[in-house]
Amino acid sequence: MKKKRYQPIGNYGIIGNRHTVALISAEGSIDFMCFTRFDSPTVFAALLDANIGGFFEIRPQLEEMDYKQLYLPDTAVLLTRFLSEQGVAEVTDFMPVKSEEKNCVLVRTVTVPRGEIPLRMRCQPRFDYARAEHTITGSSFEVVFTSLGPDQTAFRLLSNIPMTIEGKDVYAYFTVGPKQEAHFVLEAISAEAPRNWQEALHHYTTDSFHSTVNYWKDWIGKSKYAGRWLEMVNRSALTLKLLTSYQFGSAVAAPTFGLPSVMGGIRNWDYRYTWVRDAAFTMYAFLRLGLMEEAAGFVNWIEAELAEITDHKETLQLMYKVDGSSELEETTLPHLEGYEKSFPVRIGNAAQGQFQLDIYGELIDSIYLYDKYGGPITYSFWKKIEQQVEYVANNWQKADHGIWEVRNQEREFLQSRVMCWVALDRALRIAEHRSFPSPVDQWRKVRDEIYQDVYENFWNEEKKAFVQYKGSDVLDAAALLMPLVRFINPYEPRWLSTLEAIEEELVSDTLVYRYRTDRGAADGLAGEEGTFSICSFWYVECLSRSGYVEKARLYFEKMLGYANHLGLFAEQIGHRGEHLGNFPQAFTHLGLISTAFELNRKLDKRTKG
Repeated sequence: MKKKRYQPIGNYGIIGNRHTVALISAEGSIDFMCFTRFDSPTVFAALLDANIGGFFEIRPQLEEMDYKQLYLPDTAVLLTRFLSEQGVAEVTDFMPVKSEEKNCVLVRTVTVPRGEIPLRMRCQPRFDYARAEHTITGSSFEVVFTSLGPDQTAFRLLSNIPMTIEGKDVYAYFTVGPKQEAHFVLEAISAEAPRNWQEALHHYTTDSFHSTVNYWKDWIGKSKYAGRWLEMVNRSALTLKLLTSYQFGSAVAAPTFGLPSVMGGIRNWDYRYTWVRDAAFTMYAFLRLGLMEEAAGFVNWIEAELAEITDHKETLQLMYKVDGSSELEETTLPHLEGYEKSFPVRIGNAAQGQFQLDIYGELIDSIYLYDKYGGPITYSFWKKIEQQVEYVANNWQKADHGIWEVRNQEREFLQSRVMCWVALDRALRIAEHRSFPSPVDQWRKVRDEIYQDVYENFWNEEKKAFVQYKGSDVLDAAALLMPLVRFINPYEPRWLSTLEAIEEELVSDTLVYRYRTDRGAADGLAGEEGTFSICSFWYVECLSRSGYVEKARLYFEKMLGYANHLGLFAEQIGHRGEHLGNFPQAFTHLGLISTAFELNRKLDKRTKG
């Protein structure tokens, strides 16, 4: 059976060690992996160039077979199954969770529960985004790959199956029957003393397997959520955990770059960084599930970033690398053709230099919830947050690039203005709850001014709706956040009218566009996007909060039906229901958790009468 050049984006599962992840196709090929950190260069990137990107494949040598992929329950251990008349083969993939990124290990084990199956392993790494050559040394059971690029990245491939070096790559041809196992272990060559390869192989395929399974089961077992859609909520929580840095406590927006939101177009961005907004929303999701450790990690990370602010730099940057460094210069990789020729492939992100006012609302809201449910924040930390509140109080009237990072011009965006209100409102609540000596009278005055500005100046009487930016007639799904952040009562006539207008222009059944460029919205880029999945979950949550509970439940169930075979979501859904954009997307999964939590609560109230 001929392998497709590019698998659909939704045909992948992920494994990870909380430093990086690997994307594994339903056909058993690792087609994307940054090594050894989320924002490190790739060693496998066939997802972005099938010819030169590099991959690590284990595949039966059969003409006809079916594929099935599943996670071991409540873990990030992935099973890829090949089904044929000759028998059934399984590849189990996992990455042991270790405290340091340099100890990155990926384990692949092949078993054949039924029949006897011939297989082929191909390991074709391409270092430094396929820009660097590499050397290969070693023997049949231990091969070392060393990059000749600037960072000289190196790993060794271990196996109990004889391997053959051919040029820059390694192959193995072997047959597995019942009660037999073939193991392949990719291990970073770290500062640790090298372990005998037989000893290392045994350790990773026995002890590490059990400890990894137990790690994920123990972690998800701490979740307080026990409501409807438990399996999907747990899978989303596990996905968010995979995107959270073990070492730093930060969270990436997605573990990939360059996957298109418009197929064959130019909307191909690098999401392997920590957006203050996305990370704050992620911590909010963890807090809802009662997972306090992750929220504490983020608070520590943000406190370290606030400590870097000086008189020359009065406020936070909107995104950072996972270690908190701020150099994210956007460049292109012209040698990569891009997923299905979606070009250019970019690394870095020019949005780092944008002015986005909404990030303060998301940040301070998450700190408010952490202070309320996770543990009291210190006064020294509060003083740093207070500086950010003051910044909002003095700058809320400015135009910015907004939540969608519009690249053509700054405007006075509705969502940015609402989140400025949230920043001041939550700051007031923290200060009053903790009796902190803060200028609450001044903050209250500014908060109320913002409310009046939004209520009067962002309302379009002709549209009967709150609009994307001041003076426009364009609708934006970001308005769905208004009742979710408690800016407006979900039964307020102006809100219900806005919800109706959004349904008319942006909603297609349960799928929601963030805005429509064919209806007046302009973002400075060519191409019509798919629907934005977090907006779909916001929409369902708004329906629930506004009293349309049965409709919300139906649409939520339908939205869950767009998940891939493993319960994962990319950023967007295309016209054929395909996944578009970077994958998996934290935004989408945290939206799913929030919506499930709200809808389950409403349904419980109805059940209890």
